[in-house]
Amino acid sequence: MAVKTKFELKLGMATREAFGKALVAVGRDNRNVVAVDADLSKSTFLNLFAKEFPERFYSCGIAEANMVGVAAGLASAGKIPFAASFSCFVLNKGFEQLRVLAAYPNVNVKIAGTHSGISIGEDGPSQMSVEDISLACSLPGFTVLSPCDEVETAALVKLAAEHIGPVFLRLGRAKAPVVHAPDQTFEIGRSIELTEGSDVTLIATGLMVAEAIRAQEHLESEGISARVIDMHTIKPLEVEAIRRAAAETRAIVVAEEHLVDGGLGVRVAQAVAEISPCPMEFVGIQNTYAESGTPEQLLEKYGLTARDVIAAAYRVLHRKQ
Repeated sequence: MAVKTKFELKLGMATREAFGKALVAVGRDNRNVVAVDADLSKSTFLNLFAKEFPERFYSCGIAEANMVGVAAGLASAGKIPFAASFSCFVLNKGFEQLRVLAAYPNVNVKIAGTHSGISIGEDGPSQMSVEDISLACSLPGFTVLSPCDEVETAALVKLAAEHIGPVFLRLGRAKAPVVHAPDQTFEIGRSIELTEGSDVTLIATGLMVAEAIRAQEHLESEGISARVIDMHTIKPLEVEAIRRAAAETRAIVVAEEHLVDGGLGVRVAQAVAEISPCPMEFVGIQNTYAESGTPEQLLEKYGLTARDVIAAAYRVLHRKQ
């Protein structure tokens, strides 16, 4: 069922800040929750946890690979470690450790990657993580979560702490529009249908969920019925929601702030090919790294706006006909 029919989309806090605040709340309820840092606690908001629970905060310095190893060790000792750094650092520099020390032994470690995508802005391509979904999903046993707003982030942090097994939580730097009502319920592995629709389905994750909603409102004004799905869990993917979308709308657009090669779109396309083939379009970063610029400039230049989702919807509808 659709949660809402109209969305105000007021700007809220960044999902990285929501993560920091949510982790403190989780830490109050569970003394086994600990935090592991790679000298970026002010940026990842782990400093909030460090302030309240200094005895449960571990600083590893500028050494992401070591941070993953420390977190895996803590998990092996019965703790629930949340290790946080920029996504590009923890996934790229720590990938071998994530593979050997977290995924292979299937330890109960939680990895929070902040500053994902290109919306970090002026920091430039060396700190923009556009491969993290692909890398995280390639790790056997990992659950991959990508919240769109502060409400969803808080819920997914709690669910990640309760989940047994390795988790990657993808977070952003930019302030995000609030999509979900405070009483919305969430479940790992279950997407959320935000609007009903019969002509085309817009499947989005992270910052692109708000853009998909804006696109839906425009399409509705043009007489096109668009279903919007918030795919906050990228792995395991909710195949049933995709099956219904493919069967009932027969046209799908996937939108993500990630390279189209290896991201959510690839995973959705694999499911569609297996269960109910239909025309698809993909809104994302096209085989390139971004430049430095303001978040707004970058999202505009690299085709990550509601206008780009609308254009993709018209293309897929044309193919459907």
